[in-house]
Amino acid sequence: MVIDPRQSGRHRPAGGIQEAPARLDPGAASTPDRLPLAYVLPLRADSDSGGGLTGYLRELSRWVDVIVVDGSPPELFARHAAAWRGLVRHVPPDPALRGRNPTALGVLTGVALARHEHVVIAGDDVRYDLAGLRAVHGLLDRVDLVRPQHHVDPLPWHAWRDTGGTLLRRALGGDRPGTLAVRRSTFLAMGGYDPDVLAGNLELVRTVRAYGGATRTPAWLYVRRLPPAAARRQAYDEVARPGWLPAALAVLPAAAAALAARRPGLLLRAGVATVAVAELGRRRAGGARVFPAHTSLAAPLWLLERGVGAWLAVGRRLRGGAPGPDAGQAAHSIRALRRRLAERRPDDLVLWVETGAAPAPARSDRLPG
Repeated sequence: MVIDPRQSGRHRPAGGIQEAPARLDPGAASTPDRLPLAYVLPLRADSDSGGGLTGYLRELSRWVDVIVVDGSPPELFARHAAAWRGLVRHVPPDPALRGRNPTALGVLTGVALARHEHVVIAGDDVRYDLAGLRAVHGLLDRVDLVRPQHHVDPLPWHAWRDTGGTLLRRALGGDRPGTLAVRRSTFLAMGGYDPDVLAGNLELVRTVRAYGGATRTPAWLYVRRLPPAAARRQAYDEVARPGWLPAALAVLPAAAAALAARRPGLLLRAGVATVAVAELGRRRAGGARVFPAHTSLAAPLWLLERGVGAWLAVGRRLRGGAPGPDAGQAAHSIRALRRRLAERRPDDLVLWVETGAAPAPARSDRLPG
């Protein structure tokens, strides 16, 4: 059965992609709360599968079909298979796919296996509840991609600092979430997204937009994330966000100029203004329910750390270094992605889905940054 374009509300997948039958996973009981929704969890080789992940998967499997694409080494993969048997579909990444971002390879594999039109993509640190899944499912009836708002709980110091940045981004247009939801038909029709970039979520959002899909960023839809085990100091994503990069690069020179002029009051006023903007983000769309009041105070510290990180990322790029160990480019521009989509043959858009073979990717040196 070919996917009906009316089912997706937007695009008919090129090449006549066959719709997978909607069967429930073994061991997942049919309940009134169960949703026609697939949940793809890409698990990297270096992911920590502890921290209650099995308990979360057990709860999640009562509500939706769960696909764990596990890139773990063989011994750990076998332990996961034993622990999750009957709860989820547990598979390795498709060996036919090629790319330097293992999470993206897991997403490509999982979405191809999904049995439903609506697909949630989330890492092992994301913790949806049933209300959040229902909200995402409803939004995907009207748009091609949804970007929920994440919040970290509990809040060790590094997560507290990063939450200051989350609040600033909320105040200035929207945060970068740790989870996305997408229509499967749109994802397949556009040929997935580039698995060689480091900022995979940003690349996926931009690819949907370049394809002509509609996206939505509901500031009121909160999804919990667990804190990272250690502070993350990378600012590679700012290199791919021209609107944010100049602001991040300006932080250190501005602070140095104020100190050189012996006007520390300027720094104090700038800090107060930063906290005020973060507080606007905290209160937006009922955010005070999930973001403690003290997190606004973290915004100046996050801004200073991001300023340092932005200069380090730019310096590394100018020296010819990659922004990270897994991928060479942070993300492509929407203009570059539109050109890439226009240059691909129609059969390339679904080749990896229909045959399991990865099409030869467009050369990245043909794309503007």
